[in-house]
Amino acid sequence: MVGRSEEVLDALPVAVRDRAAASRFPPWRAEEYAASRTLLRALLREIGEDVAGGPVAARPSGRPYLPGRPDLGVSLSHSSGWVAAAVGRDRDVGVDVQTPAAVGDRLLRLCCPPADAEALAGMAEARRRREFAWIFTVQEACVKAVGRGLSGRPWNVPVNLGQQAGDWGRVSWCAPRGGEPVPVGCAWNARLPTTS
Repeated sequence: MVGRSEEVLDALPVAVRDRAAASRFPPWRAEEYAASRTLLRALLREIGEDVAGGPVAARPSGRPYLPGRPDLGVSLSHSSGWVAAAVGRDRDVGVDVQTPAAVGDRLLRLCCPPADAEALAGMAEARRRREFAWIFTVQEACVKAVGRGLSGRPWNVPVNLGQQAGDWGRVSWCAPRGGEPVPVGCAWNARLPTTS
């Protein structure tokens, strides 16, 4: 699920514990924090897994999880007023949302195959920003699905320009282009490991 922070907070009830935790952050971060968790709780209700305001905790790495529900993998993301949430039954998941931003040639070469980096470099600025954001959301979602953020070197996840689905080792991913207002990628593994 993806949505604008302000719209999520206007449309859905915010759990008391999420509101209290958000109050420790600066206003812009508090809004994204509360909205991402509110969106996650709505998604859980939608799939019949309501956690009734229970905690959404974070591992030392920052990866969110639901205490007492090791069978549910969860992931959250935020970018410039947009939030995304994902849930997987019996599997880890990763989600990433990105508002398109300027991207330099060096980053294009780092994250993309040479032919795609060249094609992106030749695009008009607005289109290059959007196309690169689609690629990077998938790369970031994949490393989140295996429990690593940027330390997982997302630029090593092969994603081709315009690609909408694929696999990276035991991780599958999708980028629902055309159906979302901002670039968002989601990834999931085969199943949750037996130990956490």
